[in-house]
Amino acid sequence: MSSSDVRDVVIIGSGPAGLTAAIYTARASLEPLVIEGEPSSTSDQPGGQLMLTTEVENFPGFPEGIMGPELMMNFRAQAARFGAEIITEKVTRVDFSSRPFGVWIGDPDAAEPTFRSRSIIVSTGAQSLMLGLEDEHRLIGHGVSTCATCDGFFFRDQHIAVVGGGDSAIEEATFLSKFAASVTIIHRRDELRASKIMQDRAFANEKISFMWDSVVTGLQGETSLQGVEVEHLPTGERTVHPFTGLFVAIGHKPNTDLFAGQLDMHPNGYLDTVPGTSRTNVDGVFACGDVQDSTYRQAITAAGSGCMAAIDAERWLEAQHD
Repeated sequence: MSSSDVRDVVIIGSGPAGLTAAIYTARASLEPLVIEGEPSSTSDQPGGQLMLTTEVENFPGFPEGIMGPELMMNFRAQAARFGAEIITEKVTRVDFSSRPFGVWIGDPDAAEPTFRSRSIIVSTGAQSLMLGLEDEHRLIGHGVSTCATCDGFFFRDQHIAVVGGGDSAIEEATFLSKFAASVTIIHRRDELRASKIMQDRAFANEKISFMWDSVVTGLQGETSLQGVEVEHLPTGERTVHPFTGLFVAIGHKPNTDLFAGQLDMHPNGYLDTVPGTSRTNVDGVFACGDVQDSTYRQAITAAGSGCMAAIDAERWLEAQHD
């Protein structure tokens, strides 16, 4: 493989982070290649989680709101306009142990990588853990959600439920109580796992009630959520409740399996970056978006970190030529 075949930047993943990185690196004449993932894959959905949402009202610049897929198509078109090459494929293997770095598509056991690049930007995101119900994905964005900050406003004066018992679930429920008529926390145990201060806050909130020792077993509604079936574990009794909103808050899983053993990770699986930068433990490999952010997980923060990764990569490449 000749030096002319080696890319300056390969971006693994898309979403707000990867596509923002593509916009910035393309405008810097680095001719980035974006490997955006496959539509059939839940772990690297092209366009990220916004492709699975409906209306987005909290992304700056859209006072009337915008549909999630439309927003991401705008990101994609803008990156392409400045010269980013985007392919709808899934990365199956990476090699960061030698330079230029290797990236495989298709057979991960192939002797030679599909692409080589001087720098890599990782933006593979994270996925919300779901309940595994038959109608869950069909009703995502139509009553079922994984983000109270994103969707809570749409449930004003409605009776809604939150599944989970950790800090995230309690934080979601507390936030949702600002809008909803009532919020019911459904938890499979008889006590919360959340920190005491979060528990105290929830117990003191008159709008929040609890279904202990219970799990969600079914969802009702054709075009939008109309009811939630709940099983009480000690008795096996199943009842249907007229919730029109269900927020799943049982955790997130970063899409980092591809980088195991090559990039440093936190105990929770998120990629470790140098504070204030997008740099990983491998010189020339950068990470941005939800794959390295277990705190905010918003489109706007992902886009911001994509900008950081692009600038970090550009400056790093410049330094290699000094």
